[in-house]
Amino acid sequence: MLIDSHCHLDRLDLTQFGGHLTGVLEAARVNGVTHLLSVATDLESWPALAQLTEPYPQIALSVGVHPSEDHGQAPTVAKLVTLGCKERVVAIGETGLDYYYGYESQQRQQEWFRIHIAAARELGKPLIVHTRNAREDTLSLLANEGAAEVGGVLHCFTEDWDMAAQALALNFYISFSGIVTFKKAKPIQDAARRMPADRLLVETDSPYLAPVPHRGKPNHPAWVRQVAQCVADLRGESLEEVAATTTANYARLFGVDVRKR
Repeated sequence: MLIDSHCHLDRLDLTQFGGHLTGVLEAARVNGVTHLLSVATDLESWPALAQLTEPYPQIALSVGVHPSEDHGQAPTVAKLVTLGCKERVVAIGETGLDYYYGYESQQRQQEWFRIHIAAARELGKPLIVHTRNAREDTLSLLANEGAAEVGGVLHCFTEDWDMAAQALALNFYISFSGIVTFKKAKPIQDAARRMPADRLLVETDSPYLAPVPHRGKPNHPAWVRQVAQCVADLRGESLEEVAATTTANYARLFGVDVRKR
C-alpha cells in the first residue's frame, strides 16, 4: 500500500485519463496507491475541489492559501476554521513562505502564514508547509507561532539535513517528491537517507515535478511509486518497507483510517 501525501487533483489534465478522475485513481490503484491527499492552494477553488473528490472516500483534503496565490481571497482564521471543519479535511495548507520571485510580498506572506498556524492550532489539525528560499523565516515562524503544538509536514522537501533536523525538532514530518530522483539533488537525497523512519512521507505534488524516468511529463499520483522506490534505494530498504512506513506515518499525522478505500 502506497499513499500520495500531496497532490493537486483539481489541476490535473484529465484528458489522458478519459476525462474523468476515476481514470487517475485506477492508474494509481494499479501501482499500489490506495489513498491520496488533494491539497488546496486557494479559497475560491475549494468548493470545486470538494465536489470533484466527494465520490471517492480514499481522497482526503486540506484547506489553505498557497503563499504565492496573492490574487484571490485572503485567508482569515475564521474562514479556514469553517472550511477546516468540513468532512475529510485533515490539514491546513498549503501555506508557508516562498521568496523565490523576490521579497516584495514577504510581509503579506508572513502574516498569512501566521493566520494558517493559528487556524491549525484552533482546529487541532496539522499544517502542510511550502518553503522556498525562506529557510530561516519559515523555521522562525513555526517556532514562534507555536506550530509544534499541531505539527505537520514540510512538503516537497528541497533543503538539506540541517533544516530537516530543525523541522523534526518542531514536531514536523518531511515529505519527498519527484525531486529526490533527480541526479543533482544530493542534499535532498542525503536527508532522505538520514530521515527517521517515523517522520518520512512521499508525494507527487502532481501535476508538477514528475520523477525520473518521467521527468518533464505531467505528473500524476501513480508515480509516487517511483518516488518511494528511489527513497527505498537511498535508505537500503525495500519498496515494501518504505510503503509500510510512509503509510503508517500518513495515517498517524493526518488521522486517516487507511483501511477504508
